[in-house]
Amino acid sequence: MISKLSPRNLTWEEVDPARHPFDGESAAQVVRSLRPAGRVPRRPDVPPGDRALHEWSWDEARPWSDAMTYALAEHYGPWVAGWRWAHDEGDFDGGPVGSWCCPQHSVTTPAETLDRVTAALREWRAWLESLATRFEAYPLDLADIDDQRILWDRTAHNLILHVTDRTGCGSAWYGHCHQVLSWFLTRWGVAADDAEFLVDRAIGGRFKSWTGPDPVLVEDIAERLAASVRPHADARAAESPLPDHLERWLAVREAVPWQEAQNSTGDGPVTPSRDGAAEEIRTFDAILDPARGQGLLAALELMRADAARGARLDFDLIQGWQRHVLGTPGPPPLRTLAAFAKGGRERYGIGPDTQARLDACLAESAKDTARPLPLTARAARAFLDVCFFHPFDDGNGRSALLTLLFVLAREGVALDCVRLLRRVSFQADEPQDALTLARYVDLHLRETRRRTTDPAA
Repeated sequence: MISKLSPRNLTWEEVDPARHPFDGESAAQVVRSLRPAGRVPRRPDVPPGDRALHEWSWDEARPWSDAMTYALAEHYGPWVAGWRWAHDEGDFDGGPVGSWCCPQHSVTTPAETLDRVTAALREWRAWLESLATRFEAYPLDLADIDDQRILWDRTAHNLILHVTDRTGCGSAWYGHCHQVLSWFLTRWGVAADDAEFLVDRAIGGRFKSWTGPDPVLVEDIAERLAASVRPHADARAAESPLPDHLERWLAVREAVPWQEAQNSTGDGPVTPSRDGAAEEIRTFDAILDPARGQGLLAALELMRADAARGARLDFDLIQGWQRHVLGTPGPPPLRTLAAFAKGGRERYGIGPDTQARLDACLAESAKDTARPLPLTARAARAFLDVCFFHPFDDGNGRSALLTLLFVLAREGVALDCVRLLRRVSFQADEPQDALTLARYVDLHLRETRRRTTDPAA
């Protein structure tokens, strides 16, 4: 499971300034040219601590901030996700950015807000450039690690101190420190998985929130890390092609204990007082692009009509929704080539029977008295089926969301919030991710029932 907007998941390849040009002088102009810049939410005129301010932050300011991150990433690349990584307890705990705190405190007037976005973007970029400079302080070579171990040690030591100075050792600062050390190792040829393991073992859970490490601990971690790197640690057997993650998903799908999925609210229709799906589209997708928002709202309306008539869920049905999602003149076809996602880390194969296999999987979303499964499990499974079959060339995440909402709507259930279902991506070969998604569906459903019963909740 990976948070789509979290800078904690960025790799050095994704943030390396040498790979991603950036002109700080034009940053303000770029920020103001993006669509979210013209839709900064209006801050309510209420005292700090007022409940209305909290609700505005959650319902409007945070989705706007997410939309700005997406827009920046489309322009500059994924490295920009760190612009909101504030010190202490901000959007993401323990980051190196001081120009931004969180939507509730940083979204004020449009001019001030966009100035903060620009300043935070420049600050994050300057931080990455400072790390790159420190990584390059010594010309290291993994093959000569035995002769250079002291240089690896000193660089790791200095990087830890650099992170502590920048983050102030606030809430969860050690997460970014772990990331920076991993970036350093991968820069000099250590495989990413190996780097994660070596850093984790060297730190050993000894860094703490709100506490700066003492010099002895810093020295010990740097020494352990340098000593653990081995010559030719990046050597691999002949590089095998990326596995087919669709096949991996289908194997995982059969192994997941779906019957254990949480379904704490029981069966029965749910009609919320607020349309969570439509509100999400208006406060996120429409901020990114009004046409995108209109298309997704049209697809949502069509999906609900299909659910009301008890339509069979298959590729042809979601193809009709996808026409509105993508704004194409006709139904978008099934892809004909292998597809890639998550920065190329997952590959989904294609074959003559792909559509038939997808249809067979989606058919299992219907209630089956002979093989009963919780609604939350069936909805989550259908969502992941669309994600990993990846049937279209574009817009598969939106298609997966519509599919999940269809499975719920066909049984009379709607949600008053869908945010957890859109801000996280799931991995094809992680069985636990499937039950995590089912738990998120259950959480949204439970909260929707609670607020429907008690509107003041």
